[in-house]
Amino acid sequence: MADGLDIPERGGHGGAESGHVTVLLKEAIDFLAVRRGGTYIDATVGLGGHSYEIARRLGAQGRLIGVDRDPAALEIARERLVVGADAADWPAIELRHGSFSELANDQRRTTNDQVDGILADVGVSSFQLNTPARGFSFQADGPLDMRMNPQSELTAEQVVNQFDEVTLANLIYEFGEERRSRRIARAIVRSRPISSTAELAAVISAAARSMKHERIHPATRTFQALRIFVNRELVELRGLLEAAPQLLESSGRMVIISFHSLEDRIVKDAFRDGVKQGIYRVLTKKPVTASQEEVDRNPRSRSAKLRAIEKV
Repeated sequence: MADGLDIPERGGHGGAESGHVTVLLKEAIDFLAVRRGGTYIDATVGLGGHSYEIARRLGAQGRLIGVDRDPAALEIARERLVVGADAADWPAIELRHGSFSELANDQRRTTNDQVDGILADVGVSSFQLNTPARGFSFQADGPLDMRMNPQSELTAEQVVNQFDEVTLANLIYEFGEERRSRRIARAIVRSRPISSTAELAAVISAAARSMKHERIHPATRTFQALRIFVNRELVELRGLLEAAPQLLESSGRMVIISFHSLEDRIVKDAFRDGVKQGIYRVLTKKPVTASQEEVDRNPRSRSAKLRAIEKV
């Protein structure tokens, strides 16, 4: 994770108005090796940063499918990606509101063709972090929401105020890798009801107390755990990885950018299993990370890890 709050970001077209800089953009596009006239999926289109660079390389015969659970981000991406729609060499672009774990079924419903490449950038975006009403960050006070898809039923406030102490401690430990999970869960339960990000951060800070040399805020891992749980992020990632062999054309490529050890471990294991089964060839023996220049420009890129495979 990264800078200050150590919360990663993903997806945008580097727009200053969004405060977002796309992570590992050149590296992702290079490993994707976009073929003119091909069909590609950006499984986490975000604000359209990676999608825009893919579209530029596809040409008029190409097709780009962009998927995101966040309708607000999808509308921004739509505005950016249609900029080139009048150009003679711009591909067909289809943007879908939904979950990337459902891509296999969606793809079969719309076409029998497999795709030449899949990109997934699975962190939370700066667009989401910088919108207090979404409740992802404690840098500004906001409601305890944390839903990437506002149409989803479960919110962070429901988890914080309704789950029992043991369940809370377990999910904070599992999804936040937080060693002080029991202490934090106990403090949360005693402080209920909790309705805002600032209130929750204060409760956690008082309970956790910063450990010596800790470079992140004491609430960071708990906020991460709640976000992952509310959005079923690891389940979604596994679903995408399971769908990939059916979606990818022979010699098609998949590039995944992850931002913490839980995600990276899932990606690494899935790619390794695919190699053992004779499905994939690994293109990245070690995860690709941001250059010092990129980290200096965008500190949140510090925790990004890119892995890529090619279907054999």
